[in-house]
Amino acid sequence: MERIRNQIIQALCEREMSIYELIDHQDASIPEFFNLIRKMEDEGILSVENGFVRLKDRNVCEGLDGFEVYCKICDGTGYEIRGLFNEVLREYSKIAKDRPEAIEKFDQGFISLDGVIRRVEFVFERGDLLRTEIFVVGDDDLFSIASALTGLPKRIHVVDIDERLIDFINRKADEYGFPISANVYDVQRAFPDELKGKFDVFVTDPVETIPGIKLFLSRGVSTLKGVGCSGYFGLTTLEASRRKWYEIQRMIHEMGFVITDIRRKFNVYPQDEKNFFRYQEKLPIVRRVGVGVDYNWYKSSLYRIEAVKEPKPLVEGEMIIDEAVYKDDESWATPY
Repeated sequence: MERIRNQIIQALCEREMSIYELIDHQDASIPEFFNLIRKMEDEGILSVENGFVRLKDRNVCEGLDGFEVYCKICDGTGYEIRGLFNEVLREYSKIAKDRPEAIEKFDQGFISLDGVIRRVEFVFERGDLLRTEIFVVGDDDLFSIASALTGLPKRIHVVDIDERLIDFINRKADEYGFPISANVYDVQRAFPDELKGKFDVFVTDPVETIPGIKLFLSRGVSTLKGVGCSGYFGLTTLEASRRKWYEIQRMIHEMGFVITDIRRKFNVYPQDEKNFFRYQEKLPIVRRVGVGVDYNWYKSSLYRIEAVKEPKPLVEGEMIIDEAVYKDDESWATPY
């Protein structure tokens, strides 16, 4: 954990900050982070009080003055929203304000409005938006609507377990004339044959347990037409340790895909009255810190994968795992 220790020191040499902000400056999973913070406290390097962290030993800051690496224009993503994408953002924001609120039952949460448009920009840049058929597994973010507003995809189909969300997407599709269809579906159930092998691209933000990711990715992979098709999904380092990333990447290769891109901290989940932070008192991390969230700390990387062999889902039939879909011992930002 020496590298993570360096990240923590580098951040705290600038100023003291809340636990939540400090989490955003390092790459460890949440349990690993708190174990290291406790160790650094014991060593007398830092102190934690009322949810804030400060350095006690300023000698560790020698030689660290003046280094800045973060791009404030693009929020570190490499993508500025401009041109027609600004118009898409304006209309998308109007639609999204009426979306159903995230509910605890389905471990829902959505990324920022800007983040959704940057994701659409990235998909566009990779050539996966123009005249493509897109399948979305779970659409808390309303990616389907943001994509349709560009006028570029041929068609988009959404599945989600939440009937409220499906009704909202179908209603807006009818209102705007979007090429979007949507239906209620639980990833644990057998995948419908009529959706297999019909799409060019899938998009999802899976829950971050191994069984859950296997299910979500398998459902997306099942929809793809063949070699050259692609998938996009978000994954954190907060609730997915390096060991878990290794297992996920092994699954990706086993399904016949290569990883073409990983955009770090591409997606931020904002403190919004409709987002999952509204029931933050049920999150293990908030109980551990002892004070409420004061910073948009929950961020995920964006993966792009591409089929180099015939896509082979690891799960094809029914797979009922209930709570194991949503929670494991790294699920510190998942309500218990």
